[in-house]
Amino acid sequence: MMPWGKRADFIVRERLPFNAEPPGEVLADGPITALDTFYCRNHGAFPDVPPQQWRLTIGGMVDVPLTLTYEQLTHRFSAHSVVATLVCAGNRRAELLKVRPIPGKDPWAHGAISTAEWRGARMADILDAAGVRREDGLHVAFNAPDVAPEASPVQAYGSSIPLSKAMSEEVLLAWQMNSAPLPRIHGGPVRVVVPGYIGARSVKWVDHITVQPDPSENYFQALDYRLLPPETDPDTAAPGEGISLSSLALNCDILVPGDDAEVPAGPLTIHGWALAGDGRGIGRVDVSLDGGQTWRQADLEPATSRWAWRLWSLTVEAQPGPMTLSARAWDDTGVTQPESAAALWNPRGYANNAWAHVEVNVLPRPDVNGGRRTGCPGSAGAFAGPHPGSGSGAPGRSTR
Repeated sequence: MMPWGKRADFIVRERLPFNAEPPGEVLADGPITALDTFYCRNHGAFPDVPPQQWRLTIGGMVDVPLTLTYEQLTHRFSAHSVVATLVCAGNRRAELLKVRPIPGKDPWAHGAISTAEWRGARMADILDAAGVRREDGLHVAFNAPDVAPEASPVQAYGSSIPLSKAMSEEVLLAWQMNSAPLPRIHGGPVRVVVPGYIGARSVKWVDHITVQPDPSENYFQALDYRLLPPETDPDTAAPGEGISLSSLALNCDILVPGDDAEVPAGPLTIHGWALAGDGRGIGRVDVSLDGGQTWRQADLEPATSRWAWRLWSLTVEAQPGPMTLSARAWDDTGVTQPESAAALWNPRGYANNAWAHVEVNVLPRPDVNGGRRTGCPGSAGAFAGPHPGSGSGAPGRSTR
């Protein structure tokens, strides 16, 4: 039985701390991810803090340091909802592992990403209540009680974001997830939600907030979750070395069909997601059946939020034989994704936003006489005409 109320087909990467992802295919079910399907990324054992015992301390460069109870947080401040996608910085690491080994890191595939409706108080309201000093260049550090054995030295988890981001209306101290009390496994009773940033900045079980001149010196800000040059030894990297990961890069992935799937010849509907970092929009998604030689435009589902993924689909006629599916997204400023995962390889396997690729085998299907048919003339990777309901080719628009 899968622990923590997760679905039976969860792919467990580690038992302790519990790190697991759903099969990519189930994420295509809808724009909001069910609680039993939402991915889990942790660095230590889960704290068990009942709401009535939870306390939040706000200090540092504020005029009125505060300590809030759960009751005060949830009743003193106005509640707001944000639909936002959280994604692990290591999502799609499995593709980087095909380039070169990445010792000691979980081989996240397609499922370390999920979307929920979060509800809580705006971080800006809490900081204003504490009399935050509006000075340029300040940072807001978050600390939690979960102890991370992998940190050097061993320490509780922490992270930080610029004050300018913390004061944005989308950043929450959340106590609900999909209209339910925030589950312990996902940071309950209260967590930080930082839409548009890597999931590591949305600190779970938060109990301290500090406004300070510099980014957090916590291991997970100063040493981990940093983009290191390919030649760097991560075990000897100095604090502050590399690029600190914050805003999400433009990215997309193919969810259906899955890796190495066998599908029958004929109409095939391809599903996936696309996400632009820090509130930008998706302009279009292109899909190829021949490894990127030719492209067709996918249909985009309506946006649920500027902070959430856009699900997309495209129906094509699949011809028998091996087929390489590829996808790339464009944001609303005309930026697209890099082509090669090899060019993005880094020693910790973070931030893979290369074109998505899935290899499938298209099986001939029986004809009406019980024999086998070979499909239409032409190579297995060639596009046939679009199936009804597929992309129309109009830039940036859905045909729905």
